Amino acid sequence: MGIEEIQLHDLDVEDFIERQVQAIGEAVGDGLAVNALSGGVDSSVVTLLGHRALGDRLKTCFIENGLMREGEPQYIVDVFHGLGVEVEIVDAREQFFAALAGVTDPEEKRDKGITEVFYKDVFGKLVRDCGAKVLLQGTIFTDVEETVAGVKRQHNILEQLGIDTEQAYGYKVIEPIIQLRKPAVRAVGEALGLPEEIFARPPFPGPALATRVIGEVTQERIALVRAATAIVEAELCNSGAFQYMAILHEDKVTGLRDGQRDFGHQIEVRCWDSTDAVTGEPTDLPFQLLRKIADRMTTEVPGVVSVTYNITGKPPSCIEAV
Repeated sequence: MGIEEIQLHDLDVEDFIERQVQAIGEAVGDGLAVNALSGGVDSSVVTLLGHRALGDRLKTCFIENGLMREGEPQYIVDVFHGLGVEVEIVDAREQFFAALAGVTDPEEKRDKGITEVFYKDVFGKLVRDCGAKVLLQGTIFTDVEETVAGVKRQHNILEQLGIDTEQAYGYKVIEPIIQLRKPAVRAVGEALGLPEEIFARPPFPGPALATRVIGEVTQERIALVRAATAIVEAELCNSGAFQYMAILHEDKVTGLRDGQRDFGHQIEVRCWDSTDAVTGEPTDLPFQLLRKIADRMTTEVPGVVSVTYNITGKPPSCIEAV
């Protein structure tokens, strides 16, 4: 791949931070940079590295794509305000849903529905408007590894696929933590002063809830999986698992409600034990907890009549369904 991994046991955190801050400063020079903050640990670490290197010459943006968890944009703005970083919320919901309309193929979703809108339309405009020439983003080693291996196209992989971002989008992309996997990224985040609620967050994909909807992504289907996600996260936040999620299936299934046939939605719950997302095993959750999740789903999320739990490891399964 041409990228040398720095494993956690080889990582000198303070030296890494110092070198990346210096590298960002040298790459940007006296100019400005735009920073893509999604609120996950990866982009949060890059935000603090960029802020330390550039100060107010870094324009940090949270892209409201309509695909995020309930209350996520304002929550992240508030957290980073407390860290001395001002974040601008950019409303791009209309653009993303228009690009995703009618798209069902997972690779096409990530490519045309997410990547092109992010980099060409949204960030392209932000860079042009503020006169920046550089975009900072939180690509990590696992993102590159899975994309290059052909497992799945991660939306933030560009240069490694032969995409010249300066030619294609008009700006250079800097990826300060691309040599690290998640455990190492968390260590850097803690050293930078990120609160534990951020650096210890379960992974959340860049394309957000679009990766939790099998089939077409619509505002209505995102609203449904958003509600299911809130239940899963509330019930499993103390499980100690690496990652957990709710997935909306495409086909409806037959159910029974109030003595009548109810042709409704199926939600799949996934919960993973892993360290780096390369391999994983389903978490051995208590059956009563699974039943509680199912009961909440079928009473609190409109139209849900079936809840399943994934018991397949990675491989052959993947952590995300899309």
